[in-house]
Amino acid sequence: MLKDNLKKTSDEEIIRQITQAGKQELFEVIYSRYYSKVLDKCYSFLKDRNQAEEFANDILTKAYEKLPGFKGTSSFSSWLYSITYNYCIDYLRFKKKLHYPNWNSQNDIPEIIDESEAELNDVNYDNLLQIMEMIHPEEKVLLLMKYQDNLSLKEIGQTLRISEDAVKMRLKRARTRVIYLYHQKFLSDN
Repeated sequence: MLKDNLKKTSDEEIIRQITQAGKQELFEVIYSRYYSKVLDKCYSFLKDRNQAEEFANDILTKAYEKLPGFKGTSSFSSWLYSITYNYCIDYLRFKKKLHYPNWNSQNDIPEIIDESEAELNDVNYDNLLQIMEMIHPEEKVLLLMKYQDNLSLKEIGQTLRISEDAVKMRLKRARTRVIYLYHQKFLSDN
């Protein structure tokens, strides 16, 4: 019954009621709204359903603990996805010892690729998914944040703790890598 009464209530209003009115039980509404979305984002990085479920629970618990720090300068979903991306990236860095600058220098792409000339109109979803699995997790995060979650460069920078200029440079490099890999994998045979 509690959930039914709050279906149309904004995330921000529910969070206000949790943090200011002490109605912690309302986090159940936020949890039910976002669990599957957080789970899907975790799974896209981990490729292990059980671990993704564990991470989704951990992330939502962490979000609950950090609610007093939610300032409302971005949407709650953006804030939550930032926690999700950072949690997954931190895990992958630890597990695989992935450090983006080192990985990037070891996986160089030719300078001749010009993304403005790229013909990607015929890219289908399945091909794009394959390519996304071939790039560095941080590049994948950047692309997902920009094109799936529609975050601004400023929000991406804040989330990843890098400057807006670094976001621009890394986004350009990520797009270029996707184009390069797409050409290598799907167009070289034609």
